[in-house]
Amino acid sequence: MPSTSTVSSGVAGRYAAALFDLAEEKKCLDEIAADTDVIRALLAESDDLRRLVSSPVIGRESQERALAAVLAKAGTSDLTLKFIGVVAKNRRLFALNDMCVAYYKLLASRRGQMTAEVLSAQPLSDKNQAALEKEIRRALGSKVQVNASVDPSLLGGMIVKVGSRMVDSSLKSKLQKLELSLKGAA
Repeated sequence: MPSTSTVSSGVAGRYAAALFDLAEEKKCLDEIAADTDVIRALLAESDDLRRLVSSPVIGRESQERALAAVLAKAGTSDLTLKFIGVVAKNRRLFALNDMCVAYYKLLASRRGQMTAEVLSAQPLSDKNQAALEKEIRRALGSKVQVNASVDPSLLGGMIVKVGSRMVDSSLKSKLQKLELSLKGAA
């Protein structure tokens, strides 16, 4: 099994590995995974929160207090709150979403799972997500964790990324290809 240091690199990877080690030590890997889901959802939903974590103008203490208040209200664990405090003090909040993604990759690696990032134009129903997960599992021959998110700009279809592989069946990319072929024919 790969060590946490070989699975991830860069700022986000190092912080995620540290959080993973702490969560493993405290035997709360799944609780922290749920917290990372909450963080990613909050960042996806709120432009203000994204500006807060990415702004170099806002002071460390202000960022830490504001984010701690939001996460405490969302019900995240004490370990997650302490971790966010350290990240804020070190001025690394800009990489918070990537840290959450890297944590999931570490957890999936530990469990022998692969993670599929699915981007769709509309939210997937539970039935559709289960069917997609089944097909990906059949194609890859291993356990798969599906992380679904929505991007309305795709117009229709979806983009599926597993490791370094990507399948783009979005209407947006098909229209872009059609536009390029029409420009080439003109």
